[in-house]
Amino acid sequence: MAQMLADRRDVDFILHGQLKVEQLSAHKAFGDFNKKTIDLIVSEARALSLKELLPAHGIGDRVGVRYQDNNVFVPPEFHGIYEKLSNGQWIAPSDDARWGGQELPLVVTQAAYNYLFAANYPACAYATLTHGAGKLVEVFGTDKQKNLYLKKMYSGQWSGTMLLTEPEAGSDVGALTTMAEKNEDGTYSLTGNKIFITAGEHDMTENIIHPVLARIKGAPEGARGISLFLVPKYHVNADGSLGERNDIFCIGVEKKMGIHGSATCSMTLGTSGQCIGTLLGEENKGMAAMFVMMNEARLGVGMQGFGCASASYLNALNYARLRIQGRSIVADPKETNGVSIIQHPDVRQMLMTMKVYTEGMRSLLYYTAFLEDLAKISDAPEEKERLHDMIDILIPIAKGYVTDRSFDVCNLGIQVFGGYGYTCEFPQEQLLRDCRITQIYEGTNGIQAMDLLGRKLSMKNGKLFKELMSEIKREIGAAASIVSLQALSAELATAIDMLDEVTGFLFKNAVADASKGAAYAHATLYMEALGDVIMAWMLLWRARAASQALDAGAIKQDILFYEGQIQGVRFFIKRFLPVITGKLFAIKNLDSAPVMMNDKSFGV
Repeated sequence: MAQMLADRRDVDFILHGQLKVEQLSAHKAFGDFNKKTIDLIVSEARALSLKELLPAHGIGDRVGVRYQDNNVFVPPEFHGIYEKLSNGQWIAPSDDARWGGQELPLVVTQAAYNYLFAANYPACAYATLTHGAGKLVEVFGTDKQKNLYLKKMYSGQWSGTMLLTEPEAGSDVGALTTMAEKNEDGTYSLTGNKIFITAGEHDMTENIIHPVLARIKGAPEGARGISLFLVPKYHVNADGSLGERNDIFCIGVEKKMGIHGSATCSMTLGTSGQCIGTLLGEENKGMAAMFVMMNEARLGVGMQGFGCASASYLNALNYARLRIQGRSIVADPKETNGVSIIQHPDVRQMLMTMKVYTEGMRSLLYYTAFLEDLAKISDAPEEKERLHDMIDILIPIAKGYVTDRSFDVCNLGIQVFGGYGYTCEFPQEQLLRDCRITQIYEGTNGIQAMDLLGRKLSMKNGKLFKELMSEIKREIGAAASIVSLQALSAELATAIDMLDEVTGFLFKNAVADASKGAAYAHATLYMEALGDVIMAWMLLWRARAASQALDAGAIKQDILFYEGQIQGVRFFIKRFLPVITGKLFAIKNLDSAPVMMNDKSFGV
């Protein structure tokens, strides 16, 4: 059975029917990217994914990485993938051309990554981490650092990663113990240990550039005393050539549930007292630098999880159409022939659930990237601020909610296959395993929920949430003008009113000492409820665009697709909106049982 990655018809529908991204080409920054060019770029990413990345997906899982004497060897097939991603300029497609980027609209990059990640995101991680490290250099580096590192990173000649987590300082980054001491020449000597470092060591590039979080000797305790340093695997001479080996080594790799082809390394710095790095940005401003890059990183993780869901859904849909088993429950009693399992109501409801979440999540991820593009071309400071505010409040949903629901979709993807889904004969079980880590790294989803409740809702006196609600209500008003969507729009409007009320209630209790613990115990439930409302918004927007296309006289081969959009929002609002209401009622109860429990009451 052929494996699937993403529905090209749906990708095009979001880009051109929902978001109308070709409008970006009217602006100088994106003048080269008309509809034809955008479609060619997406087609190129799709072809690369099917031809090169997908065949190595299972191989990377079975072969994994090999550790020997401080060295890490990745599956041989990954070398060719990394080379093609580098040669195709897929490492920094939306970045400054001065440093090797293509300056694509970020929404087009998202569409391309939809295919690349769905095909083999463990292999892509080496490239995307290189981009993240390079972006830190681009934003915070000195001219010397940019000239030494940036082009070679964005071109893929050198790779990059991020050394953040430590054995005793996981999510609590402020508790890190890695130290830096300034040398007379202005460099720093670093000592410490880091764990869970993706791509910290491998054999695909001649040099690896490590941004490292550490505390300068004598700096304040906690997060306010953390600085960021550039520590190359091999020292770089003034002319850009490689010098001696730096005192930073991999001392082991993790054996993991999934992403076996992605090296998760334990790193040690300065065991011989010779780990030398240079300051990146200002002293004690390392965490601030990381937060600047956090939106992009978390949006990327959302796309990684979603890539697994996208592939799992299409695989399940294809299998359900081909797998013959059982009689139809509505067939004539005399009919004995079996039918494809897509004819069975329970399978159909599973596929429908996968469909609406997959399409809603794809729209959300593309839309969030599109907001970045709109902010880039806007000349109005107030509009720029509004767009960035929208991005800030959507990021916890794009990372936390999307990866949670992506895992759910992958779980259903196994169920549709039945027993075969649990075997390694089909890709469904690997997609589930690979998806699981996206709920953990770049800030666990519980942290995303707490960030949403504790930070995003309070920013600018609640302005971010109010703007989000205004945007959703605008869409409800537009959809209500279409007869077939009027009742559904009204139901979503009622849910919005309740969400608004509960948000105020929950936030008020989150800042009150007496009920703060109970409020934060409901943060994940709140993120789920808000995410569900945003899914309904995206699906209603899609249904409106589809209805307008039908009214305009859609071509024959598109009619069923557009009708499917209208059925999709109907299914979601009728099936899941009552559940959203239940979640909001549960939040209003603000039950404090979890925080009142004695530690020993949980069990032995």
